[in-house]
Formats: sequence, structure tokens, C-alpha cells
Amino acid sequence: MMSSLQVILEALPILLQGVLITLKLAVISLCIAFVIGLIAGLMNTSNNKILRGAATFYVDLIRGTPLLVQIFFIYLGLPALLDIRISAELGGIAALSLNAGAYIAEVVRGGIISIDKGQVEASRSLGLSRFMTMRLVILPQALRRMIPAFVNQFIISLKDTSLLSVIGIRELTQNGEIIISANFRSFEIWGVVGVLYFVIIYILTRLFRLLERRFN
Repeated sequence: MMSSLQVILEALPILLQGVLITLKLAVISLCIAFVIGLIAGLMNTSNNKILRGAATFYVDLIRGTPLLVQIFFIYLGLPALLDIRISAELGGIAALSLNAGAYIAEVVRGGIISIDKGQVEASRSLGLSRFMTMRLVILPQALRRMIPAFVNQFIISLKDTSLLSVIGIRELTQNGEIIISANFRSFEIWGVVGVLYFVIIYILTRLFRLLERRFN
């Protein structure tokens, strides 16, 4: 019977492959989610009731349903309805992006309304349009205030990638399950998986804090 160290050393290359896939899924999803969240957040602060209503409905729908249900709906439900097939990776990225986008939309909305209204009035009095005021005056200040919330959402979405194992994506958690099904060494493998998640998140948190200090 192999020792715990041997089990860990044998499993580590496969788990590290899962780490790379986890990071890839998280980065791609967050980039898409940022665009979705920025648009939805701007819509939510618009004077147009239709745009504001559409953004509110999207945010409430996503925040009111579990991510796991969203994953199954996008990967299994929609393809069955539309009679199409999508890859597990595409379905997973879409689910993570839409989910994180709703939370980022609220961050964007909160950041925008936190800026003093006097700055908007001053910009408009100088002849800037609403679009130019938002782009040149409000958003640069608001985005700086949003950085901690964006970092928090990135960490949450990184951990949420573990749910994609249910649709067969071989990220870190799924690779751990595959190894355990072969050697039945749950304690060692789940221990290493937990440590790898912690190390990734710890390093990223430190990097983001350095960036935050530089921006501030």
C-alpha cells in the first residue's frame, strides 16, 4: 500500500493540470462578466425605464436562482429546447459569466451612485453630454472604488468553477474526483485539492492588493 506522500506525488501532475483549467475558466468568465456587468450596471442607472427594468430583471433572476441550476439550464436545458449541442466548457463559461455579471452589475451600480451628484451637475454645466460625463468623470472614479468588490467577485467565481465538475469539465475538483475513484484515497486527495485552491486564492489576493494600492 502506497504512503500518503506517494499518493500525493502521483496525483499532483493531474491536479496541476486541473489548476490551469480552473484559472482559464475563471479568467475568461470574469472578462466576459465584467463587460456584461458594466453594461447592466450602466443600464440600471439609466433614466430609461425600459433599460433599467431589463437590467433589474436580469440581476434579480440570476441572484434569485442557484448557480448549479443555471449551469444545468444553460448546458442541458437550452440545447434541448433549441435542438443544438454545446460543449461543456462553453456552457460552463456562459453560466459563470452570466452569474458573475449580475453581481458585477450591482457593484457597478453602487460605484456610480456613490459619486457625488454635484460632479455630474458641474460636468453638465461645462457642456459635457451625459455620455461624456459618465465616461470621463464618473466611471474613472467609480471603477477605482469598485476594485475591492471586483477582487472579491473574482475569488468567488474562481471557487465556483468547482461546480462545473457536474458537467464533466476536468478542472481541479473533477480531476480530484477522478483520482479518488481510482485509488480511494479521499483524505490525501481532497486535502491537496483544498491546499491548491487556498494557494491560488492567496497569491491572487496578494497580487490584487498590490494593484489596489497602486491605483489608490
